[in-house]
Amino acid sequence: MKAQALHGHLDALLLAVLEQGALHGYAIIEALRARSGGTLDLPTGTIYPALRRLERAGYVASEWSIVNGRERRTYQLTEAGGRALAGERAGWREFSATVGRFLGADEPPTAPA
Repeated sequence: MKAQALHGHLDALLLAVLEQGALHGYAIIEALRARSGGTLDLPTGTIYPALRRLERAGYVASEWSIVNGRERRTYQLTEAGGRALAGERAGWREFSATVGRFLGADEPPTAPA
């Protein structure tokens, strides 16, 4: 799946991944890939700008650490990020239910008489 298809949903997906705990950037990419069954294979050029955007918004906090001699930036969900994720989930349920009324039915609804 291309990053463009996720327009408007990537931030929510990143927040949901970080809900499980703090992760460094590559681990976030791997978590997206794993949780999507390989469908979401997004490049770093898509993920890192989104993480910086979420950090500027206060939804994600980051810190640098050294792991096996390499510097890594670890990201974690903030309280504000948890609230934003709850709002994203509510909005997704409403959107999904609405679109499902059109695309989820096998047969079109009968027009009122």
